[in-house]
This record gives sequence, structure tokens and C-alpha cells, in this order.
Amino acid sequence: MNTSERILNGIKTALTEGEAKVNLFEEKAQDVKEASTLTGSGLDIGGRTYFDDAFAALRLANPFRIGARQVKYTGSAAQFVAKTGNAANSTNPWLYAVVPDSGSPNIATNTWQLPTRVIAAQLPIRSAALSDINGLDTAIVTDLMLEFSQLEAASMALNNDQSGSTTTSTGGVNGLRGLDTYLKSTSAASYGTSGTAITNGIHTIVYESVDSVAPTYDDLVNTLNKLPAQYWYRPNTAWHMHPGLIALLREMKATGGLPLLFEVGDGDGGAVTHIFGIPVIPNSYLAAPGAGGLMGVIADWDQFLTIADAEDMNIKMFEQTQPGTVTLYAEKRLVSTVRNPFAGVYMIGA
Repeated sequence: MNTSERILNGIKTALTEGEAKVNLFEEKAQDVKEASTLTGSGLDIGGRTYFDDAFAALRLANPFRIGARQVKYTGSAAQFVAKTGNAANSTNPWLYAVVPDSGSPNIATNTWQLPTRVIAAQLPIRSAALSDINGLDTAIVTDLMLEFSQLEAASMALNNDQSGSTTTSTGGVNGLRGLDTYLKSTSAASYGTSGTAITNGIHTIVYESVDSVAPTYDDLVNTLNKLPAQYWYRPNTAWHMHPGLIALLREMKATGGLPLLFEVGDGDGGAVTHIFGIPVIPNSYLAAPGAGGLMGVIADWDQFLTIADAEDMNIKMFEQTQPGTVTLYAEKRLVSTVRNPFAGVYMIGA
């Protein structure tokens, strides 16, 4: 039935029954019995109001999940095991003879364990609002998932799980082991101590000191040179940088005023989407330039970082916690750890 036919049927109904409601779009019917002539938009004189679906402003979802190794598990803790050492004798492996445990260094394992951490949220909602506002329930749940993603990313970046500081927004001793918690060295990476205590598994990561006000081309070269060559061009190798650091790199000028990284030839016009052919991922959860700290990381993320998610994420609705109100409760449980300290290099602001 076309629009004209709907209007004619409405007129016929009005003549026989005294009033009519005409639905032009096969949606909820609207009153058209006003006597005024419709002019302009028709607001308040017979026009209808369209209610768009509810929405929430976009949040930056956890960038560390791009490329990182992700697994699911059940339990109150997760344990990690790394094979270390060599089976072959590096001084002379070219022999038929078998000499057990003759490697240099000898083959061994390194183990550490981290407790499951939980992020929780409670959200009261008027029962009437859920039916009055289009798509409100979907908008709330989608935004809540992104809010959890923000919280876990901030904790993965800079939280210190060894300190019960007064700043608990990233979790403190109840949060994840942030990348900035790990020990740092300018020359050699190594595994932390083995064991099941919270003080075990704090590895040493190699870093390059980078000018946090005016980074140089050599800062980038030196950072990449500290990453072992076997990790350079694997599929999940990428730079993670604070957007402020990316902006500073875009401002580096070559002779003639052109962007320096444009002349290097990464094919992105100096936009710093790649550096030396390796993708650059903006990560606002790292430290901003100017104040020092962990501004960037280059890593083979599948090797470098493991994110272990508890198998179930709970989202529950409790009715009538207050008159006319329901409460949405959500919790997410997870663990994150540097898996291979040799597979990443930090950029520390100087």
C-alpha cells in the first residue's frame, strides 16, 4: 500500500469512526487529527518526532590485543613456562655422541604464576528508561565492554602490581602487571626469577633512551637495532606509540623542510603509519612525551605479550534493587604478562 492509499484509508476511517491514525512507514501510528495546516517542519502541529537509537561516544579499545597472544582459561591463577637454554653443546655440536644436558647454557625452564584479576562495574538504570529510549540496553552493554577494555589497557601499560600506592585507577596490587613494572636494561634482556610468588616472573626488558621533547631519527634506528633480528618482520611485529610521540616524529624535518620520515621511504607520505616497514599503532595508554616514562614499545606481540582471559564474563541484571530501578552488574577476569622478554624493546623518555 502506497502513501496516498494510506491517507485515503485514514480519511475514510475518520468519516465513519470520527478519528483516524495513519501510519505512513508501517511503524507506530501517529495522531493526525490536528486541525492546523501543516507548514514548515510540522513541529507541534501534527509532525512526528523521530527517536534515534541511543549511542555512546567511541572509546579506544585495548590496542595491546592487536597482535598479542590471547588465550582462555579457568581458575584463580595462570602459570607460564618458558623453555630456556640449549640442548646442543655450542663449542662442538657436530658429533654423533649423545652427552645428556651438555648444552651451553644447559636446557632448563623458567616458570612464574600470576593471580586472576577482576574488573567490576555496577550500573543502576530506571526500568522505564529501558523501554522509553530506543536501543539503550545495547548502547549500555557495548559501551561497558569498551570501558572494561580501556581499564585493562591502562593497567597493562603502566600499572605497578608490586605497589599498593594510593592511585588505584590502574589497579595497584589488585591490577595487572603493567609493562612499566618490568626491570629495564640498556644491554641485555633476561627472564625473572622462577616461582609462584607475586614477586616472580618480573623479567628484564631492553630499552632505548629517547628524547621525549625532540626525538631523533637515530633514536628510532637504535631502538630497532636492539630488537633481535628474528623478530623484525614477523606478522605481529609492530610499534606501539603514544599519539604524542607519533606527532613529534611527524614534525621531524629533513633538508628542505619535508617530513624526515617521508624521505626515508615508508610509502605513507610521512604519516608515520609505518617506520622502517613496520606498522605503527597509536596507544594512548602509554606515557605521554615530556614527562618521561614508557612512551613506546616495538615488539613481536604474539611472542612478547600474553593476555589470558577467564572463560566467562558475567553480565547480570538485578531487578528492583531500588523501586523502579534495575542494576546491571558486570565483571571481567583476566591476567596479562610479558611472555618473552627478548621479543620487545622499550622507548623510555629521557
